[in-house]
Amino acid sequence: MTDQQSDDRDAGREAGPVADSIDPAAPEEFGLVQVWWGDGKGKTTAALGMAMRAAGHGYRVHLLQFMKGGTNTVEDVRGEYNAIAALPGFSYENAGHYGWHGFHDGSDDDEHAAQAKGALARARDLVEAAAEADLTTPFALDGTADEGVHMLVLDEILYAANRGLVDPADVVALAEDKPDDLELVLTGGHDRPDYVVDHADLVTNVAKEKHPIEAGQGARKGTEY
Repeated sequence: MTDQQSDDRDAGREAGPVADSIDPAAPEEFGLVQVWWGDGKGKTTAALGMAMRAAGHGYRVHLLQFMKGGTNTVEDVRGEYNAIAALPGFSYENAGHYGWHGFHDGSDDDEHAAQAKGALARARDLVEAAAEADLTTPFALDGTADEGVHMLVLDEILYAANRGLVDPADVVALAEDKPDDLELVLTGGHDRPDYVVDHADLVTNVAKEKHPIEAGQGARKGTEY
């Protein structure tokens, strides 16, 4: 190996990904519909990680959560909310009803349905706002989601549809009606959402092989909330 080759190799070792300031930017290749479903842990986690990556590039990202209004097993303030609040260009809102639908925890099924339908209406509003905006341009990082976003994450919407709290046809309509440049991420549910698969560009089944809940482990702060 020549001295030059050695120097080039050492330089390559020193080079690598670096952090930079987050400035408003617009993605060049957004516009897909993603579906994350399955009985394994990690659907929301994966979506949040991807959303964080997009926000890190200066793209405007918004998270709308269905179903996750809170339970007596987790704290109302969650780690992801604290992190999102500290990250420029990333916002969230929660439209879940307290408790978990169908778990006989004292929560009212009608209230779950009402909250889910309200979240669906809000999702429509956000898609329409994105359609009215120019998604090929940057958005103010401290702007509202109603001014347009580049990525919209609808967390647990598939779970709500699978449980009949919202009409699956309305989920399909969101995928069909979204503007071309909006990246739409749909998560949730243990059952394959056949109704929307053909309308998606990416479908990931997060499958469970083993889960600590089966051994009695409850939700842990920092991993589940």
